[in-house]
Amino acid sequence: MIKLYGHELSGNSYKVKLLLSLLGIEHEWIKVDLLKGEHKASEFQSLNPFGQVPVLVDGDTIIKDAQAILVYLARFYGGEQWLPLDAVSLSQVVRWLSTTAGEVRQGPESARLYYLFNATSIDIDRANQKAEFILTQLNQHLRDRQWLEFERITIADIAVFPYVALAPDGKIVLDSYPHILAWIERVKTLPGFIGMQGIAAPALV
Repeated sequence: MIKLYGHELSGNSYKVKLLLSLLGIEHEWIKVDLLKGEHKASEFQSLNPFGQVPVLVDGDTIIKDAQAILVYLARFYGGEQWLPLDAVSLSQVVRWLSTTAGEVRQGPESARLYYLFNATSIDIDRANQKAEFILTQLNQHLRDRQWLEFERITIADIAVFPYVALAPDGKIVLDSYPHILAWIERVKTLPGFIGMQGIAAPALV
């Protein structure tokens, strides 16, 4: 069975759990307590010397980094719906993985770290500026489309979703980004959707 090492408040761990759930893949969740420094222990660092979550173990295969794990799961278990192989389409998805590790991380994710985890080494003014930029761009991009690319869900959406949806944890209000809010709700309606602290699953009717 697949093993997923992560932390319940980690948006990067969550995005992998979300994709596993959307794909209907059973897995074992193994909590790495970051507050207790378990990510620095030799046992975990033998899996990822960077000391970062998430890490996915599938048999003899060990995948580190959330975006890399999304790619692995999409190709091995999900197929072209989640990650197309033609050059142009693949580049469009990879662009969003890069945006996730760049602008989203520098903006909404950093603001969340500042307020939720007291990461005072972060320049909160810069994080807010970065957040406003990427959220404005994302809202504009979603103005006339349902999903980030191809009018269907891909790992581009799964990569970007968590830290955008968690933006309020960083005291970033999403009310002025209606197309983002509509996209967040669409993600929540997907069969197999699961939430996390800060991202509520739709109420059962």
